[in-house]
Amino acid sequence: MLIRSAPRYTTCLSAIQAARWLLLAAFACNGAAQASPAPLPPKLKADSYLLLEPQSGQILVSHNPDQRLPSASLTKIMTAYLVFQSLAQGSLQPDDLVRISNKAWRTPGSRMFIEVNSQVSVQDLLRGLVVQSGNDAAVALAEHIAGDEANFAQLMNSQAQQLGLQNTHFTNATGLPDDNHYSTARDLARITAATIRDYPTQYALYAEKTYTYNNISQRNRNDLLWRDASVDGVKTGHTQAAGYCLVAAAERDNMRLISVVLGADSKTQRLKESQALLNHGYRFYRTHRVYQTEQVIHQPRAWYGTTEKIPVGPVQAVDVAIPRGQYDQLQSHIRMDTPLQAPIQQGQTLGTLTLTLADQTLQTVPLIALQDLPAGNLWRQAVDRTLQLLE
Repeated sequence: MLIRSAPRYTTCLSAIQAARWLLLAAFACNGAAQASPAPLPPKLKADSYLLLEPQSGQILVSHNPDQRLPSASLTKIMTAYLVFQSLAQGSLQPDDLVRISNKAWRTPGSRMFIEVNSQVSVQDLLRGLVVQSGNDAAVALAEHIAGDEANFAQLMNSQAQQLGLQNTHFTNATGLPDDNHYSTARDLARITAATIRDYPTQYALYAEKTYTYNNISQRNRNDLLWRDASVDGVKTGHTQAAGYCLVAAAERDNMRLISVVLGADSKTQRLKESQALLNHGYRFYRTHRVYQTEQVIHQPRAWYGTTEKIPVGPVQAVDVAIPRGQYDQLQSHIRMDTPLQAPIQQGQTLGTLTLTLADQTLQTVPLIALQDLPAGNLWRQAVDRTLQLLE
């Protein structure tokens, strides 16, 4: 655990020396407490915004993160996620040819300029979707995967439920206006985090700055790709109802951040506010790996087993994002289910680990048994029953 005990001193101090030492220690402690104050988050001009550190899942800054708003072309992050999923599962191949329907060709808004009845590869459509934000590409891919766009929207909603999105509903693959089509800053950040986590190779498409199709070259609308070398995605969006929106992702010094800005007044404003969120996160926060996957962090007493103790640890690595300079103040709290009794199976949840900073809970994760603990023989069990009665 990260609770540090006070050092022991073996030498004796005079009363005056002790008083001086305590006074200096008080000043030192006061200075340390004030050295890294909790940073004040920026106040942005947008309807809703959020800054997520996806490795820990912590939200560092937020304003109206669960307000349901039109998602405009940010919708295509989920559209692309399902295409990536189909490619990973093998039900879709990059060189598969997709026949372009009249509906896809006629879809209004941003386009990659595919021709009706032509055949376009999945890979070209995917670049048209991700880089050029083509509504025509989105519909063509949706129809190819699910038969029609309405069926594809059902797949989008099913995937949203699997990702734990509680305030998102899709009616189309493009983000064109519909009263029943909405999402939130929190949910859009989660979709983006899932994309980066689940399909890192395909995610690289979001960093491409231009794409040329049908002799028409179009620039990626995410201007942060030109302004900030650490930015590698993700998506812009705009409708009259949604305002100007941007989901951005960046990585600096092995720290990943995702920002979401919804309902800004202009392209310039969404760019400025997104950059402000990212800069705030990298300036004031740092991600720390506190425990490794299945690291032994505790060996509690277990009864009636072949041994008296069982090693426990987190099922996956535990990371936290905290203000710079405050790692020494991080505390671990372990709570075990009691009493622990054999037989216990490896992987069985036996308790929880909670990480706190200044009385604020940052992470709570399950602790699992890292090995089997079979039941002991009758003599061992009888001894443990006696010991339990004496406790």
